[in-house]
Amino acid sequence: MTEIDLAAIDAERERIRARYLLSATQRPAPSARGVHHVALLCADVERTVRFYQEVLEFPLTEIFENRDYKGSNHFFFDIGNGNLLAFFDLPGLDLGPYGEVLGGLHHLAISVEPQRWQRLKANLDRVGVDYQEESGTSVYFRDPDGARLELIADPLGQMYGTTVL
Repeated sequence: MTEIDLAAIDAERERIRARYLLSATQRPAPSARGVHHVALLCADVERTVRFYQEVLEFPLTEIFENRDYKGSNHFFFDIGNGNLLAFFDLPGLDLGPYGEVLGGLHHLAISVEPQRWQRLKANLDRVGVDYQEESGTSVYFRDPDGARLELIADPLGQMYGTTVL
């Protein structure tokens, strides 16, 4: 890893904050209503359904053929607050293993109630999913296809004691 100039990075962050960050009272209303769905790829539909519904307790809400790729499934899980997590399988395409690239997904953070967070962490233990716990409120792990997820017990709009919305 190359050395980085942390002081320069801090200064640049402060410059961007001063230039673009508005207070809650100055901020205009967003143009969006929210996240309709985030779509990920999977290799095995049933394995994905079992993991997300049985381990993470996100109910499957629908499955139908992908309009853009015949034979592909498009299916959805309810992750609360009117948001969906969607998946495609793309049979016949050799997509290879999950990879993190610039412009790609680093991780998807999903807020859960603290009591549910404890239960979901126990579910991960029960099925042998390795995870990294941070700050007593986040667990990071990979789904069966390698996508990195975070379950965070902080309320929506907050992160590690900081209001971000």
